[in-house]
Amino acid sequence: MILLYNPPSSAQRKPVLPMALLAVGAVLEGKYDYRIVDGNLEKDPLAALDQTITRTGATLLGVTVMPGPQLENATPLCRALKERHPDLTIVWGGYFPTQHYDACLRADYVDYVVRGHGEFAFLALLDHLNGRRRKSHRLPLAGEAGKGQENGEADTHPLSRIQGLAYRHPDTGEITTNPLAPIPHPRELPSFPYDRVEVPLYIRPTFMGRRTLPHHSSYGCPFFCNFCAVVNMVNGRWLAQSAQQTAETVRHMVNTWGLDAVEFYDNNFFTHEARVADFAERILDLNIGWWGEARIDTMLKYRDRTWALMRDSGLRMVFLGAESGSDQTLKRMNKGGQASTAKTMEIASKMADYNIVPEMSFVLGNPPDPEGDAQDTMEFIRRVKKVNPRTEVILYMYTPVPLSGELYDQARANGFAFPETLEGWISKEWQDFSQRRSSTMPWLTDPLRRHVRDFERVLNAYYPTATNPNMNSLSRSALRAASAWRYHLRVYNFPLELRAMHRLIHYQRPETTGF
Repeated sequence: MILLYNPPSSAQRKPVLPMALLAVGAVLEGKYDYRIVDGNLEKDPLAALDQTITRTGATLLGVTVMPGPQLENATPLCRALKERHPDLTIVWGGYFPTQHYDACLRADYVDYVVRGHGEFAFLALLDHLNGRRRKSHRLPLAGEAGKGQENGEADTHPLSRIQGLAYRHPDTGEITTNPLAPIPHPRELPSFPYDRVEVPLYIRPTFMGRRTLPHHSSYGCPFFCNFCAVVNMVNGRWLAQSAQQTAETVRHMVNTWGLDAVEFYDNNFFTHEARVADFAERILDLNIGWWGEARIDTMLKYRDRTWALMRDSGLRMVFLGAESGSDQTLKRMNKGGQASTAKTMEIASKMADYNIVPEMSFVLGNPPDPEGDAQDTMEFIRRVKKVNPRTEVILYMYTPVPLSGELYDQARANGFAFPETLEGWISKEWQDFSQRRSSTMPWLTDPLRRHVRDFERVLNAYYPTATNPNMNSLSRSALRAASAWRYHLRVYNFPLELRAMHRLIHYQRPETTGF
């Protein structure tokens, strides 16, 4: 028996369909007996896993780990399970282990790390541990790719031939990683085994509709933004289901579970215009709302017909990485020659014309001039709101990812270094870092962080989020009236009265509707 564990993804334990584990489970169907345990649904995940291991005799636990709450839960949980079940093999996969496999493998309770898209790497590891050989869905081997290990000479150990695997070498104990496996093509992957989870428990209300579920229709992103963790996983590759496949999946979800909305958790759903237009046309009759992530410069190239199809098919909102109010910072981010503040303004206006809400993220406090960078972006956000008041604004403070590039190099020059152990990563300081709330980055001062937080509170009061279905017009008017003088005079510091009003009105901060 194999257990696949999804740690709680938020403090509120909001259930989100564990698509990463469903993707892994899909390739295990008919080959290995497995069970999915979702920590978001368990009152005591450790007790639930402990009892399941004892009852079923499970020998392997696979854990998907994102930075933040999932890492904070998975670290002590896996440590405790290893103490109780010393023979249990524990495998970590997901965004965090992909980036920081060495920190994971320094913990004696993590036996293996699957890096990148790990469906077939995980299957190959299971086959190795069980002494099996498979002909179907054969994973390319490291030697066949013409690459050795990332940290040493080519190895002849069987583990060295599984792309996407990191491990402690059985002979030397040295932490070793093989090259990442190619991205599997979504068109060739088996369908999610929805019967392995209680799908109705994951249906939730969103801005798009009262009954919303997510889907993942593509892997990767063709761009190389140097603050994005996806780059290390996919290296510019983007592969997608066909429009027909995606539409058929959505139709199945609507008909089976009575959905009225779908969120696409793709890293970049809107990469290919013809595919998007075809998909939108195929779901015109479903009368649903939907959401996805996009590049600003990509969507500005879309024809008017495509925009009309997207609107008519129910596209309610698009998440866009606007990132900065400075063209110089966008260049340092390696956003590409097509990204610019002018294009951000243009897309805000365009989406107002089609009544589609732009959900824009901005990264503030970028080196080498964090204060100037933050001020430029805050002023730019005011301009965006003037063009399209419905624009949702999500603010992050700059946090590095382990990539070579100007921003990361400047961060290291300022004394930045990642923790080397999981215990270091789950400290409050680094949990705040993982959720982009860090208070200890050497280039960010306390006054700057407070100023950004205060600006955000004033902005969100003057322009209450349109995505909160529980806020009535009276509450919106009250917040706007109370914040107007601050917003117009740019007096952001110490908005104590707005904090009090937010507690009374139960204000919902703008946030991504996806991850």
